Amino acid sequence: MRALATWSGAIAGLLLILVGGLVPAAFPVHEAAGWAVRPLGITLQVPALLLTALVCGPRSATLAAVAYLSVGLFQLPVFHEGGGVGYLLDPGFGYLAGFLPSAWITGKLARQPGMDDPLTLAGAAAIGLVVLHLCGLANLLLGSLAGRWGGDTLTLVVGYSLALLPQLLLCCAAGVLAWLLRRLLLVPS
Repeated sequence: MRALATWSGAIAGLLLILVGGLVPAAFPVHEAAGWAVRPLGITLQVPALLLTALVCGPRSATLAAVAYLSVGLFQLPVFHEGGGVGYLLDPGFGYLAGFLPSAWITGKLARQPGMDDPLTLAGAAAIGLVVLHLCGLANLLLGSLAGRWGGDTLTLVVGYSLALLPQLLLCCAAGVLAWLLRRLLLVPS
């Protein structure tokens, strides 16, 4: 029964990540003319991964991340700029590889005792997000040392790091949504 729950969570997580990669993140703002929607410049892909980890646990989330990377590396255009094995040499691949430890760590934290309120779940998601970004930065720096990116490393680091702030906001939303889903699905804390 546990294996079925793991695989069903992994499939649900994979679908959530794939759909999240297609949906641009935005937030409502009140202006003088009324309410408007402002884009955040990112998709809901990373929050989808973190939500999977918070609700389904480390095994399901890691399996979903492995499946997502496999789909993208085998020529299906699910990554930001397509897919294929050549993507391994892309500066952003470290962030995608960071899905694996991020999913595991977020899922493990979410299964600890006391992880039963939106704030602690959002904190677990934020830690997972930091892990993901550290993996991406490590790839950028190692690629820079190897001369892979030319002299453009600082621009790459700044460009990729700017996504951290709106993603931190979405960690709060993932924490609240995970808390609600865990209550609805009767997931033990």
